[in-house]
Amino acid sequence: MRPREEAERPRDDSVSPPPAGRPGSGLARDEAPGGPVRDTARKGRRRGGGRGGDRSMVPPAEFRSYYGRPIVKAAVWHHDIAAYLFTGGLAAGSALLAAGGDASGRPALRRAGRVSALGAVLASTYFLVNDLGRPERFLHMLRVAKPTSPMSMGTWIFSAFGAAAGAAAVAEAAPLLPDRGVLGLARKLLPPVGTAGQYGAAVVAPALATYTAVLLADTATPSWHAAYPELPFVFAGSALASGAGVGLLAAPADQAGPARRMAVLGAAMELYGAHRVETTKGILSEPYTEGKAGKLLRAGRTLTALGVAGAVLGRRSRVVSALSGLSLLTASLATRFGIFEGGLASARDPKYTVLPQRERLAQQAAANGSDGGAKTQQPG
Repeated sequence: MRPREEAERPRDDSVSPPPAGRPGSGLARDEAPGGPVRDTARKGRRRGGGRGGDRSMVPPAEFRSYYGRPIVKAAVWHHDIAAYLFTGGLAAGSALLAAGGDASGRPALRRAGRVSALGAVLASTYFLVNDLGRPERFLHMLRVAKPTSPMSMGTWIFSAFGAAAGAAAVAEAAPLLPDRGVLGLARKLLPPVGTAGQYGAAVVAPALATYTAVLLADTATPSWHAAYPELPFVFAGSALASGAGVGLLAAPADQAGPARRMAVLGAAMELYGAHRVETTKGILSEPYTEGKAGKLLRAGRTLTALGVAGAVLGRRSRVVSALSGLSLLTASLATRFGIFEGGLASARDPKYTVLPQRERLAQQAAANGSDGGAKTQQPG
């Protein structure tokens, strides 16, 4: 067909053009009406620049995700795991309290620590199994011991601690048994078994208190992963403070000396670690200072400070000691939930994934550029 005839050929308007940006739309690459799109900016750059060819057709890039969806998949854990973080730390701190009370001849502290450790372990078991959905899943995790997996190692740590803490707590019932017969024999055997379990639980307690911090930091959740050096300090300090809270609540004022020392040490570790997490991670510290996580962590700091002040200044008052213990327990609960909420918030917002990546790339480019400049300045 000749060009003139083709120009005079009537158009068929019944066929609508395909959507813009798709093949055949006329707006995809090389399919614009009248011929392919010319990237004049790139053409100008190939020529070495030019007044008319330096204009870019693409606007400056901004961080975004497809359809506004998160880039990193948030952890599927529910608040049962946040509660598990608290009860696990409480169990570890209570075991250390029991060992300290027994070693220093304070039976009230020993008894409170043993019973509290067993109660916290039972609560932890419930929260963990409830989050797993089926109880047999916990048993399946015991089929394998994988040193490189925090979850696998945590399962074994938790199981070993639970057995030792259970034996220690059951031994507290020995004085209630009769003196003769089979129960009389149990009355004689339970105290040494309980002592062995008590110190066994105290040995495992530091691992129980901190393995959950490693578990959180080992995920791709931005603010958890960035805080891997400090989270063990936060969790260990929180565990000590919660154990001290049990001692201040349950023991008489004249037997609560070890609990007060635990409170001071635990508060110092927790506040130091939390301060580092909230101030040294750049933009990844924001989730810990804003929203629900920020409110919880600020409340935890305030309650921790009040609890330590009451423990130190109110050492002769049973009421003040009890209030201090309650404050420390509540502070530990708020801190664990605050850390949990902060990590989830960082996973939901794509900027906490994109911007740190760009900062790392810029730093790497700057470092490579400085190295290259140094190499070019060396004598040939």
